[in-house]
Amino acid sequence: MDDLDLAPRPLTLMAVHAHPDDETIGTGGTMARAVGASRRVVLVTCTRGEMGEIVMSELDTPENHRRLGELRAAELEAAMTELGVTEWDNLGYRDSDMMGRPGNLDPRCFWQADLDEAIGRLTWLVRRHRPEVITTYNDFGGYGHPDHIRTHQVAIGAFERAGDPGWYPTQLVEGGVAPWTPLKLYEQAVPRSVRLAMVERTEAMGQRSFWSAPENASPEEMVEYEAFLARALIPDDQITTRVDVNDFLEAK
Repeated sequence: MDDLDLAPRPLTLMAVHAHPDDETIGTGGTMARAVGASRRVVLVTCTRGEMGEIVMSELDTPENHRRLGELRAAELEAAMTELGVTEWDNLGYRDSDMMGRPGNLDPRCFWQADLDEAIGRLTWLVRRHRPEVITTYNDFGGYGHPDHIRTHQVAIGAFERAGDPGWYPTQLVEGGVAPWTPLKLYEQAVPRSVRLAMVERTEAMGQRSFWSAPENASPEEMVEYEAFLARALIPDDQITTRVDVNDFLEAK
């Protein structure tokens, strides 16, 4: 046995996200807190975010859209520096854009990927990094984005399969990794009461929120909107765990 196998290793958190920026929005405070507690943090991003929006008008150019994957990779590296995270990886899939758009049909995109193959990629990283805790999204991906939904499916699959030697056995023989069963998996969530308070505060400032009801909506659109909220807003009584990140908000 290698002496390194006997050395104590820090507890490890693996945060699994869809695109660059999701990690900071969703678990930036949690990752910074873990680093501050001398825990090891490994970030896995499933896509490069090539189909994302550019919200600063002066940067919204065809050239920047063409190289958006590279720009977002650089932004992610800068963000990880701020949070103190030193290990991150990418599953290698293309951004899936939104449902119903041409990019969602791209055979290279995450939404079109073979699910078992994608789970296998993450399973290898779980076996390699051996996290005690994994975080991901809920089954609606937080707000219905196809890449977030697929990230949930892949993270759940890897959590369940990584410790089973019957899954992806060539990883164990040829890939140099051993089965590993994480102890916990958490789905990040914003409680319904908090989300609605954020909407109320935003609208009080004269701005509309992504979560605001559509203006001049037809009855059919309101039904669709209410159905969206029913899936996207997590009832407060379903929240099992809270992480206090007040001391790390500046970093986030």
